[in-house]
Amino acid sequence: MSELRQLPSVDQLISTETITEYISVYGRLLTIQAIRMVLDIVRSRHSSGDDIPAEKDILAMVAEQLKSWTAPTLQHVINATGVILHTNLGRAPISKSALQAVNDTASGYSTLEYNLELGSRGSRSIHAEDYLKQLTGAEAALVVNNNAAAVLLILSTLSRRRKVVIARSQLVEIGGGFRIPDVMKQSGAILFEIGTTNRVHLHDYQQAIQDESIKLIMRAHRSNFQILGFTSEPSLREIVSVAHQAGLPVVDDLGSGALLDTADFDLGHEPMVQESLAADVDLVCFSGDKLLGGPQAGIILGKSNLVNKLKKHPLARAIRADKLCLAALSATLLHYLKTEALTEIPVWSMISQPLEKIYSRANQWIKTLERGEIIEGKSTVGGGSLPGETLPTWLVAISTRHPNKLLAQLRETQSPIIARLEEDRLVLDPRTVLIPQEEELLTNLRHILNQ
Repeated sequence: MSELRQLPSVDQLISTETITEYISVYGRLLTIQAIRMVLDIVRSRHSSGDDIPAEKDILAMVAEQLKSWTAPTLQHVINATGVILHTNLGRAPISKSALQAVNDTASGYSTLEYNLELGSRGSRSIHAEDYLKQLTGAEAALVVNNNAAAVLLILSTLSRRRKVVIARSQLVEIGGGFRIPDVMKQSGAILFEIGTTNRVHLHDYQQAIQDESIKLIMRAHRSNFQILGFTSEPSLREIVSVAHQAGLPVVDDLGSGALLDTADFDLGHEPMVQESLAADVDLVCFSGDKLLGGPQAGIILGKSNLVNKLKKHPLARAIRADKLCLAALSATLLHYLKTEALTEIPVWSMISQPLEKIYSRANQWIKTLERGEIIEGKSTVGGGSLPGETLPTWLVAISTRHPNKLLAQLRETQSPIIARLEEDRLVLDPRTVLIPQEEELLTNLRHILNQ
């Protein structure tokens, strides 16, 4: 008990110069909470036999507590894994122009729902719509907060309490346990499965639509897995023809939603938005933060009469895109209109990056680090896109006695470096490291390696 008298009080600590500095940084209320917590910890440890620490050590404990409480959980990282659309790392990094558009919009007021020409209230749905129509030829467009929301809105608006035809081979599950059947159920639509896991025929659709309670036909692109072997399914154009003859709309959920042909970069062909619209689907939906290379968004394109119905549905307000999303998306779409996507949109810059440039960067890294070797490797698109497809790359491989420890140390840097191991060696893929990040990556890595 006598030793506890040595423990400074809250008031005594507040009067110190150090705590005054903490208060100026973290605020009085939070600082006092940290002091009280630390003092409680010290008392608890003392009851277990520990000595009372010196005042400077208590102050250090308060500082650590404050740092812990205020440290952001959403941090900037350097992606050296070679996975371009790394879902765990935020998928697509946005372009400089998109970032500037977000900054300009966030730092002040904007015309989010204001018509400058009329001087009265406007509609947020117009933002990005004209760009999308110009790029794809669609009659109308609507942007919501993600593609799952887009599917939910479409089904809730067009097929609530009615049956929706979908092939069993398309009942997909994507990251985080999200399943197409689950979102269909939440929308109130009734799932009407046709075909088998590996084969669906046109006559399956023709037979299904004899049911008068069928309201809609949906196709979901298998963006994150492949079905190989004894398989078959009709073309989208054939499905649309059968549906339209019966007066039914067709919705195509593309998932990734590429506007450029991935086959031009020695990858498999990812179904394109323009192809779906050319097949005369009524609505097509896809993500903004995958192969489009923009912010998280769900984009719906198609016939104006249907898109207008979606805009008027009460759910549309709950899942609408905010001003920051619309600003970044508009700037991203403008890159496509100006035919500069390959140079300005990071995702496409990474996909199209020449092997010789990657080798040159890897070689420079080794010279800077003064260790490591260049080995052949594979980059992947990721993000539930182009399953099984890879891009050849050059990796920087570094041998170490404790590879897992090195990986952990890289994650502990101010800008955490996320890499991977191959054959007990640390490997880093320059393809997914943004050029402005190179200096920081090499500085931190060299410091760790030389410890």
